[in-house]
Amino acid sequence: MDEFDIIVVGGGSAGSAVAGRLAEDPSLKVCLIEAGGHNNITQVLAPAMLGNIPAKSNWRYETVPQSGLNGRRGYQPRGRGLGGSSAINAMVYIRGTAWDYDNWARLGADGWSYADVLPYFRRAEHNERGEDEFHGSGGPLNVMDQSSPHEGSIDWVEAAASLQMPRNPDFNGAQFEGVGLYQVTQKGGERWSAARAYVEPAVALGQLHVEQNALVEKLEVREGRVTGVTFRQGLFGTRRTIHARAGVVLSAGAFGSPQILQLSGIGPAAHLRSLGIPVVLDNPAVGSDLQDHIDYVAGYETGGDLFHSMSLKGQLRGFKALMQWRRTRTGWFTSPLAEAGGFARSSPDVEVPDIQFHFVPAVLEDHGRTKVRVAGFSCHVCVLRPESRGTVRLASPRAKDAPLIDPAFLTDDRDMAVLKAGVRIMERICESAPLTRHGGRKRQSAADDAALEQLIRNRADTVYHPVGTCRMGNDAAAVVDPTLKAKGVDGLWVADASVMPRLVSGNTNAPSIMIGERAGDFVKAALRG
Repeated sequence: MDEFDIIVVGGGSAGSAVAGRLAEDPSLKVCLIEAGGHNNITQVLAPAMLGNIPAKSNWRYETVPQSGLNGRRGYQPRGRGLGGSSAINAMVYIRGTAWDYDNWARLGADGWSYADVLPYFRRAEHNERGEDEFHGSGGPLNVMDQSSPHEGSIDWVEAAASLQMPRNPDFNGAQFEGVGLYQVTQKGGERWSAARAYVEPAVALGQLHVEQNALVEKLEVREGRVTGVTFRQGLFGTRRTIHARAGVVLSAGAFGSPQILQLSGIGPAAHLRSLGIPVVLDNPAVGSDLQDHIDYVAGYETGGDLFHSMSLKGQLRGFKALMQWRRTRTGWFTSPLAEAGGFARSSPDVEVPDIQFHFVPAVLEDHGRTKVRVAGFSCHVCVLRPESRGTVRLASPRAKDAPLIDPAFLTDDRDMAVLKAGVRIMERICESAPLTRHGGRKRQSAADDAALEQLIRNRADTVYHPVGTCRMGNDAAAVVDPTLKAKGVDGLWVADASVMPRLVSGNTNAPSIMIGERAGDFVKAALRG
């Protein structure tokens, strides 16, 4: 079948949600096109294996050299396959603050205030704690408390509380600031990705057609309207075009969506012409305004057997834990690794928290790609609302070539100031009781501000939350309007983290799913006329 009413490009967090919701309409024939495969492998299903995701499920992008990181290239993991980044992330369920969404509305994203988006968060969610004014029950996305949190994570929360940081049992409820254990997108001891929530049920009911291992080359545009999608599929890269009677929803993520738009001739005209791509629509905002959470990780060595490590003894314990998980779906292999954390202000003058912590009961180096044999723990701290802005541009006119990703990390001095303040707060927490009972020894240290700045520039990197490259708004420069319809071309919507006008104060998986939920309603409303 090569013709559908609606084609959704990208089966990630938002794409799974919009495809699943559109497929509920029996009058619509919906196709989902995904560059990867099923993602129903142990490395994806077992939560604690997120550091062992294979290449077929992870694009494993890198940035261009970052001047703010002393010329280093940053690592940018992005999910490939059904579920997208919800199939490889730490499963932390955070929405951000009410202030974030009210700010979107103030910036011109009409209809995206907190009051507008809360019903969609609730509709998406099945929170195992139950339903209340902030949380939903019966939705496709399962959210639960961690089943086996590490005692070190609990100690980290208590250490923060000893410094008068408020305990917070629900970061998505009435209070945002504070520390606690994160809720996670899991079910029955397994990762619960957006694909498991939305795509698999729709496919099982025969409501949704899925094309897998299909790398999109471009959107087909005829007389100012998107009419279909061309892609290469399978081992031999067979080229196919599928037509869309009503339109296309582009949900390929903050890197993939601007890449596909530019490959299709929609983007900065001079850049497209330099690569020999015919210009369909000159829009400099496509691939611009990239924002991402810059993050610093501190490690503490403890020795002993309590915390995880890649020592021979640690690997044996890990193997036993994996066998337990295989038998019963219990034990520490249900861990999201980033178990505890919270939100704080870098100074009393800040209106809402501007730094976030993630505590991990293991020593992390280079995103977990370096195997550390000594036991210990780590703590992340990130800048929640960075001022630095970057870009996503094409490296070539070929879809198979990774885009040029430039987050421009720490090019705005305000981000460095916030991050340094956050590191000092994090160090105080990690060096307070009861966490100190484990005898943690700091792996990196800086005696003064100048040394700390160099330490940050040598070690900081993303915490995996890129947004903003197809910004929505009611101004002429925006890529999409507040109903997510593309400006300047018909038959096209964009629905993923790329449309966020500003980065939310927290993890981006839940907000991306909310965007997909809303996109389903917007598209249905447009088709009804």
